[in-house]
Formats: sequence, C-alpha cells, structure tokens
Amino acid sequence: MLAKLSMRPTVRRCAVTGAVGLALLGAGLPAAADGGEPDLSRFYRQKVVWAKCEGAGTPKDLQCGKVKVPLDYTKPAAGTLDLALARYRATGKSRGSVLLNFGGPGGAGVPQLADGGKEFMGLTNGYDVVTFDPRGVGRSSPVSCGDGAEDVDVTDEGAELDDDPRAVLGQLEKVADICAKHSGPVLPHIGTVNAARDLDVLRQALGDKKLNYLGFSYGTRLGAVYAAQFPEKVGRLALDGVDTLTEPLTEQGVAGAQGQQRALEDFINWCAKDIACPFGQDPRRAREQVVRLVDSMDRDPVPTDFEEPFTGQDLVGAIGQALYSEELWPMLERALASLVEDGDTRGVLGFTSEGIARPGREENRGGLVDEEDVPLDNLPAALLAINCADDPDRPTAEQITKDLGRLRAEYEEASPVFGRYRLTEVLMCYGRPRGTDFIREQVKNVDTPKMLLVGTRGDPATPYRWTVETARRLGSAAVVLDNKGRGHTGYGSSKCVHRKVDTFLLYGTLPAGGGSCGAEDDGD
Repeated sequence: MLAKLSMRPTVRRCAVTGAVGLALLGAGLPAAADGGEPDLSRFYRQKVVWAKCEGAGTPKDLQCGKVKVPLDYTKPAAGTLDLALARYRATGKSRGSVLLNFGGPGGAGVPQLADGGKEFMGLTNGYDVVTFDPRGVGRSSPVSCGDGAEDVDVTDEGAELDDDPRAVLGQLEKVADICAKHSGPVLPHIGTVNAARDLDVLRQALGDKKLNYLGFSYGTRLGAVYAAQFPEKVGRLALDGVDTLTEPLTEQGVAGAQGQQRALEDFINWCAKDIACPFGQDPRRAREQVVRLVDSMDRDPVPTDFEEPFTGQDLVGAIGQALYSEELWPMLERALASLVEDGDTRGVLGFTSEGIARPGREENRGGLVDEEDVPLDNLPAALLAINCADDPDRPTAEQITKDLGRLRAEYEEASPVFGRYRLTEVLMCYGRPRGTDFIREQVKNVDTPKMLLVGTRGDPATPYRWTVETARRLGSAAVVLDNKGRGHTGYGSSKCVHRKVDTFLLYGTLPAGGGSCGAEDDGD
C-alpha cells in the first residue's frame, strides 16, 4: 500500500535522504538554437554587493548578497532569477572564496551557514566562506507544491499499489501537475547541470579565477558535474559523503534502505544498553518491536497537534533523519520513549523537517535570515523536483506493474523498516518529464587538479562503495580519504576528517595515498 502523498510543511514520504540528485530536464550543456554559443557575458560581468543579512538573530558578521543567472542557459534573454548568497569574511587577507553546498538536494545554504557557521571558521583563515541557495531552493525562486489543499490521496476509493498500480500511478501524475502549477517557470530548468552552470557564474562574480569548493552528500554530485563542465576552472574541490554518478534511482533506493537498516541496528544495539531504552535490553526483540510499532501506526496513526495524524511511514522518515548522526541518538531515544510510553509525537516530529545532508544541523527555525517568502514545503518540493530532473529513467506503467513484485521483495529484504518507504520514493518521479542523461554519460575521466573525496564506512545515506566507484569514474584526479567512522559525511563528526579537509582547502596538501581516519581518531 502506498500512503497519502502530501506536500505539507513537514518532510513526509517524498523526502529522499540526499543520496540522489542529478541534472536538468533532458539537457546537457546548453547551446544556442543556431549552433553558436549563447551570449552570457552580462552574467559574467557581475560583482556581488554585500550587505548585512536581514532577520532577527542573524549573526552580526554574516553578510548577504545575490547574483543574477539566466533562467534558461540556452536562451539567456528569456528571463533571469536571483541566487541568494551569504558569507563570512576571511579573518585576514583573503586569497578568494571557498563555496559550500550542504546537500539535499533542496537544502538552502544561507540559513544553514547562519546557523552552523562556527564549524567552518577555520577556513576563514584564508578564505571568505560563501554559500548559496541553489535555483528552486530557499530564496532563489523556490519551487512549491502548494499549501496542501490539493493533496492527492492514492488510497482513495481503494486505490492501493498492490491492487491497482495504474490507479496509483494516475494519482502520481496528478501530483506532478499540482507541483508544476505551483512552482512557476523555474521548474523546467531546475537540476544539477544548470546548478553547476550557476556555480561558474558565482565563481566569476566572487572574483575567483578558480572554484574552491566543499560539497556534502548531494553537493558532491554538484561538484563532480562542475568539474566535468569546467575542468579548467577547478581549484581545490573537497567532496564529503560521495554520491553515485551511475546508479538508477531503483538501485540507489535499495542502497539507501540497506544503509539505514544498518544504522538502525547500530542505534538499537546502543539503545539496548540503556535501561531507559523503550524497546528493552534485548537487541533482537527491540528490532522486532520497531517493525511492529511502524506497522501498528500505519494501521492506527497517532494524533498530533497538527492537521494530520502521525503514521508509521512518518515515523520511518523521522527515524531515518535522526540516524544521520550518532550525536542525535540520545534525542531519538527520548523521542521514541515519549511516543511509545505516552503517545507523544512532539519529539519524533522534531526530526521530520530535516531531510538535508549535514548531520546534526537543524533548519532555520529561530528567525535567522529572513525567509518569509519561502514556501513551507520548499524543501520536500525541491528535493523531489531535483531528484526527478536528475533521473533519465521513466519506466512505463506496464514496466512498473511488471517489476513491482520483484522491487518490493528487494526493498523488503534490504530493510523491513525502510524498504517500503524507499520504494515509495522511487515511484514519485512518475508523471514528470524524463531527466538528463548527461551525468551518466559525460561526468567521468575529468582533467582537473587533484580533488579530495571523503567516504565514511558507516554512512547510512551514501555508502562507502559510492566513494570508491565515483573516484574510479572521475579518474586520476580523485583521491580518497577513508573515514572509518559512522554517520552521514565525516567533516562534522570527525576531527581527523575536518582537519585533513581544511588542510587541503587552505594549503593544497593532500593526505599521502588519500589517508584514513579511525572510527574515533582525532589524530592522524
């Protein structure tokens, strides 16, 4: 059974954990209709005008600005959009900028830098630290699927995926139409190929001859696409929590379910050692209790203070976000205890509006940076739009119906908890235009300076093998740092990774042979 498809302000079943995300609908590099190169000179002549960021509680030293980019790079005269930027200035003489992307896809960089800038202050020893809201995200022409008034319930009139797949797929087409209606002209031009073109305009506007860049999760894919498009403009690129360049969404979903299941089992083993663990002290029985809890809440959702009750699949999404970082485990344990013992959903609801790549980094909820004009559903809407624009596979209704049994079995084997949730995500692109094949076909064997790729062995969202596979695909330019810890990405959880990445970005020094960081290694 597929659950209700909602684009309400919480990140619900459409949220993908940031492991997926590629490019522009049906396009690679742009070219003018007459075969010549479109004239982009006016965009490359810009300089950023910085001013204090608006919003109560905004850090005093955070500055904001904007850069104008073409809506359609093939037709630069057809319209423009503004990209929102933020920066912390270098503490001394600046050698230029390092640009950050926190992942998602769909994560807005400006509020995240406002909230979590302390983590990157080491880089201000040589750089202005800059981030941005990608096109379609945050304050950069945000996409939306509305306020929920047009929610589509695929269980209406008994239309369940198991019983009537075609009826469910028809409902998904309605979802696509609703999102197109609310998102405006940016939607057909969203995706990583265009976002990488935007990166180059940003680089020039910042006054940098080369792009220095730190990308997390989905941001690693954005960095790889930039390297393929603009190899001569690559400076120092560090990619942490490396995404796949080749696997289709169906395979990525299985990998994500497997990674989340392993992370859940690690959490349960940890929880079971605590007398306060709501599932008891036997890890095997605790795992069974989690499955039963999800099933019971799908049958009988728990009331909340909001408009909709909280289902088992909502709980799966919340747990998946909390498993991104071990730092969140104590909060997750308390939230689950409140849910199990008192039916109190407030704790688990606190995890449902994440969905972005940086572990332990909360969305702006306290007034940091003025975001009045950002739709409440922008994160899930952008997440879905970019994932679908990124994916060239659009199986027919016949193919989905034929493969459904096999896919369900694969996903349930990968995870009895996350399998159904991840399979639902894979189907969400049905009814949307086919995405680009540029990434799979063109992003390989890049001719750039050496770049640093960080892979974490216990990463629940971007498995370590993706780091190795992506490094092999990018060619001799890629150097792998093996982080033997757990959690999604390494920069925020490992002092060893943090130091090696900063050393590379600041001084260009790579660890010998790529190097490694132990599970709890704060040294070399």
